[in-house]
Amino acid sequence: MLSVSIYTLGCKLNQLESEAIAGAFRDAGFSVIPLNEDTPADVIIVNTCTVTSKAEQKARRIIRKLAAGNGCVIVSGCYAQMDAQAIAAIDRRVVALAGDRKSALLDLPAALAQTPESVWEHHASLPDSISHLLHSPLPDTTRLEQFRYAPDTFSFHSRAFLKIQDGCDRRCAYCRVRLARGRSVSLEPDQALSQLRAFEAKGYREATLTGVNINQYNAGMDLAGLVDYLLKGAKRIRLRLSSIEPEGVTEAFCAAIAHERVCPHFHLSVQAGSDAVLAKMRRPYTQEVVEKSAALLRSVKDDPFLSCDIIAGFPTETAADFEKTLDLCRRIGFSWIHAFPYSPRPGTEAFCFKGKAPDREISSRIDALLTLAHEGRRSYINRQIGKKAEAVIEAADNAPAGFVAGATETYLKVLLQAPEGGEAPRAGDAVSCTLTAAAYTPLRRAYDMRGTIP
Repeated sequence: MLSVSIYTLGCKLNQLESEAIAGAFRDAGFSVIPLNEDTPADVIIVNTCTVTSKAEQKARRIIRKLAAGNGCVIVSGCYAQMDAQAIAAIDRRVVALAGDRKSALLDLPAALAQTPESVWEHHASLPDSISHLLHSPLPDTTRLEQFRYAPDTFSFHSRAFLKIQDGCDRRCAYCRVRLARGRSVSLEPDQALSQLRAFEAKGYREATLTGVNINQYNAGMDLAGLVDYLLKGAKRIRLRLSSIEPEGVTEAFCAAIAHERVCPHFHLSVQAGSDAVLAKMRRPYTQEVVEKSAALLRSVKDDPFLSCDIIAGFPTETAADFEKTLDLCRRIGFSWIHAFPYSPRPGTEAFCFKGKAPDREISSRIDALLTLAHEGRRSYINRQIGKKAEAVIEAADNAPAGFVAGATETYLKVLLQAPEGGEAPRAGDAVSCTLTAAAYTPLRRAYDMRGTIP
């Protein structure tokens, strides 16, 4: 049987889809192995991102490097949807799979399993054979193609991911992802609950609800309604939310997430703190709404971990505009800031905008945001010393003897001293712990804190 490796770039949605691909190959009897450049797999799948030009550059660099081997490199994901022909031209061993053919990747393992092994013996013919299979007629299915990517077990993560939504109906001026993913679609509530119950039955202690814009969930109920429905329908598994929109943090939403089984960890897609820049970006809220959303989240959770995205250097953003963004982030006191330089994306409205700041100025703004981000994370970590927490144990090859690694409800990475005697907890287990000390340094973020398991 062929061996398969998977390399994932981008968001949690891509991570979930890579998990589904790995599961399909494993179920068909193939060997899914870690990516190793010295002994590469016969088939390497690169799941790509198009959110910035740097993400695409990184993908091209990785594809070229992997294609230097003797196997086949299959490229999927948002970048492949936008530029399949350019990707396929990188090397003859590269097969690019556009988004409208995406589900074919889940059917590929079964098709390969029925193909005589003599077809694979000569690696030179492998890309042509795989390309033919991937571009054969798709099987009929009554299920939305976007939700065929629904793994029931996870190879690369200790917690489950539940895709509840895909695509986006918003037209933000800078965003290319919506062009790659299409209009917003939602998973039916009963299907979401069925998947969540299956995760629970397999022993998963936590599931992340993910999508392109989960605030656009709309399948007979909104996101708040779905959270309430899932919590009532499952017994013990806790829920974590991926990125949420500021205007979606309403009193009804907060009433749903106040439940003790919703993790106190929230990532707000903020992008800017200047109303003028937000309007130019076509974001449907103001800095006042952002501030109110943070206050609402803190009103229903005890000191939750709040993080955000900020784009620095959007066209027309002045030094004064950026100071408003910094001031908003200071007032809210985010525990982390994901800071990105503006990246002009072909096909978007902002691609032709004038007034972009010089690169040196944008780098300076990124540095200021990251300084604030590290201050906020350090402050949050220090507030957790001495507190009790529950952590999901994660696989960590670098954990010292007598210790295990995990992530708390607030998603802090912790190194836990296992109790003496008895069996150490395994990856996926949930354990109660006491957080005893900060372990965070800005240049080496292996762990945020240390702790003990009683």
